[in-house]
Amino acid sequence: MESTTWEESVTDSINTIYLLFSAYLVFVMQLGFAMLCAGSVRAKNAMNIMLSNVVDAVVGSISYYLFGFAFAFGVGDNSNPFIGSRFFALADVPNSTYDYTFFLYQWAFAIAVAGITSGSIAERTQFSAYLIFSFFLTGFVYPVVAHWVWSSAGWLSPSSSDLLFGSGAIDFAGSGVVHLVGGIAGLWGSLIEGPRVGRFDAFGKPVPMRGHNATLVVLGTFLLWFGWFGFNPGSFDKILVSYPDAADQGNWTGVGRTAVTTTLAGSAAGIVTLFGRRLLVGHWDALDVCNGVLGGFVAITSGCSVVEPWAAIVCGFVAAWVLIGLNILALKLNFDDPLEATQLHGGCGAWGLIFTGLFAKEEFVIQAYDSGETGVTRPYGLFMGGGWGLVGAQVTEVLVIVGWVSVTMGPLFYALHKLGILRIPVEDEIAGLDVSSHGGYAYVAHRDEGHPRYYADYMRLQDQS
Repeated sequence: MESTTWEESVTDSINTIYLLFSAYLVFVMQLGFAMLCAGSVRAKNAMNIMLSNVVDAVVGSISYYLFGFAFAFGVGDNSNPFIGSRFFALADVPNSTYDYTFFLYQWAFAIAVAGITSGSIAERTQFSAYLIFSFFLTGFVYPVVAHWVWSSAGWLSPSSSDLLFGSGAIDFAGSGVVHLVGGIAGLWGSLIEGPRVGRFDAFGKPVPMRGHNATLVVLGTFLLWFGWFGFNPGSFDKILVSYPDAADQGNWTGVGRTAVTTTLAGSAAGIVTLFGRRLLVGHWDALDVCNGVLGGFVAITSGCSVVEPWAAIVCGFVAAWVLIGLNILALKLNFDDPLEATQLHGGCGAWGLIFTGLFAKEEFVIQAYDSGETGVTRPYGLFMGGGWGLVGAQVTEVLVIVGWVSVTMGPLFYALHKLGILRIPVEDEIAGLDVSSHGGYAYVAHRDEGHPRYYADYMRLQDQS
């Protein structure tokens, strides 16, 4: 057994501390999701959506430990490029300090996916359905996609020994693996459940159902922004990795750039959404801007480590219009997603993957995936002169994620619907999930807001608000 030098021990310690800190930041995003969701729903459903966020974390933890980690990163005789290890993660539980840290970091990503989907089906879903889809999504659907892209044995991985189109798909922190998966799952849930009662009138015209607390929405947005600094820069899971041909450079040189591109993309999307929505609706809307900022973050997550800062601004600019356009389309199609999660995470996630295929810089790609080795050539952004290889891999990732999540989550939601355990009864929805399913309202002032015998007063208050 080889002895470990003092320098190697220090390097391992710093890598472990950095990844643990990043995992903690990503976990803070659960608090951000919770605040964003709570503020975006009506007061009579606040307790329900908060509980669903807690359930996503606790159920997802057990599901990912038992099954998910094996599907995502399992190695050995029972693994393959398509679904990783076949059964329990228990046998694959890491056996070193750093590996435990890697497990925790990946777990924080996994539970975020279910939180995205929960927002799409808010205000009309039975609590038991949350338990079922959260377990299945975190334990199987998401980990298989993570294996494809992030495991070195995955067929889409840019670190594979057999690169798709000579490139592999670059999804550095998960525009596709996390956000597109959650968005498409939410799409199927929303479609199968149908819109909330009263969301569209008899003529199909949308009726505003604004969230009850803008303060919580803004708080949630800033918490998510803070957590994204673990989500994106933290995906350099080993910060002290030196480039073999430049000892003074290593992964640490890309961390700051990744944080900057993340910030610029979100900021650009927020500004464009601010003025875009001002032109469309005639007033400044803080809630729309918050979603615009998040759309920019979702889009840049794929290419945050491999693009220039100026390209990140382009990414955010387009992401804002993708979000605005999809929201308009959703209303025309009578599609109801209370958190705009399908449009935001699904639409902007897909754009982020395509953006990376267009703007990835060769130098940064080699740094991120070949440790900056000289003499290495590989496809990079089409608009940067890198050919079609990377674009082809990115488009492939979009298509296979949409297909995989559709054939897994679509039938699951349909089965829950047929079994009568997906959507709550109309009278309970009118009364509010808090009083009909959770024993009372989150706020004392709203204790009678949705009860059937107070329905007339409730509608009058809604008209006045």
